[in-house]
Amino acid sequence: MKLQNQHHRTIWVDEQNPEQVCTFDQRLFPFQIEILQLRTLEDAAFAIEDMQVRGAPLIGATAAYGLYLAGLAAVKTSNPSAFMSQAADRLRRTRPTAVDLFHCIQRVVQALQGKDDPNQIVQTALATAQAIADESAEQCRMIGVHGLPLIEAIAARKPGQVINVLTHCNAGWLACIDHGTATAPIYAAHDLGLPIHVWVDETRPRNQGGKITAFELLEHGVPHTIITDNAGGHLMQHGLVDLVIVGTDRTTRQGDAANKIGTYLKALAAKDNGVPFYVALPSSTLDLNIRDGVKEIPIETRSEDEVKYVWGWKDGQIQQVLTTPAASPAANYGFDVTPARLITGLITERGVCAASEEGILGLGF
Repeated sequence: MKLQNQHHRTIWVDEQNPEQVCTFDQRLFPFQIEILQLRTLEDAAFAIEDMQVRGAPLIGATAAYGLYLAGLAAVKTSNPSAFMSQAADRLRRTRPTAVDLFHCIQRVVQALQGKDDPNQIVQTALATAQAIADESAEQCRMIGVHGLPLIEAIAARKPGQVINVLTHCNAGWLACIDHGTATAPIYAAHDLGLPIHVWVDETRPRNQGGKITAFELLEHGVPHTIITDNAGGHLMQHGLVDLVIVGTDRTTRQGDAANKIGTYLKALAAKDNGVPFYVALPSSTLDLNIRDGVKEIPIETRSEDEVKYVWGWKDGQIQQVLTTPAASPAANYGFDVTPARLITGLITERGVCAASEEGILGLGF
């Protein structure tokens, strides 16, 4: 998507140094644009853990490229296969909720089975990581293709009027490889010339909405307004939201969706006000091995510092500020689960379906 009027993906192999993988340090948006060089397995693992990279598809791709970097080191060891197995285990421990991480690691591991030649290990890991990135970008593009008619239908009902879409957290191109999930239909509608406007939740505690979603919408020229996380229900009550589209980090066989904390509350408000609530997801985010998302999806808890401190721009630099009593404890649940009964439909690369086992399997997943 567009960044300073140029097309970018979020992760790529450095053309000048193919033993180096590049991405953006997302902790610095929107104040600074800094390319992050990943040179080792540990660089990739830290980038995922510390949220230098974030978003389910990008986490998965970063893990895949991390195994490529591990392969470069493995060829210098006496037992490359054992080294790669340990590398996969290290990456699996980085974050628990987004299932893309585990799918991508497993895909590289399977591709490497039976390969002992050092050069073959490196080339196979790289080719697999690049295929994952390419496929992810195409999946997101197709989410835009299949989600666009939902917006066009609203435009037909209110010709010439602004179409208001609310989203939560960042499920844009910066969370993916390109296009985004929840934003893919938005970008498609905007590029078609439809009068679309996005309500952007700030998304505490890390403010990925206000910092990252707003940044990328601004770069692409999409009209938007940042709101507090608690304003969505008010807007829906007053008819100011036509459609809610969110992303997901893991969606179960029966259609329950885990997404950034606060998504469940938006779904409840949407249900109460008759506002369509859609979840946009590539198939890499489906977990067909589990059914009950509330009971079975592991919910990540993170440092209380993310709740107690905020980061902002002052005097030409990014600074951290304490906003609570220093001695007060804080709980920091990273995600919640929206039950399928509150979801109008799932937007996937194969089409739109009901949030149910029948709907998901009906698309051939």
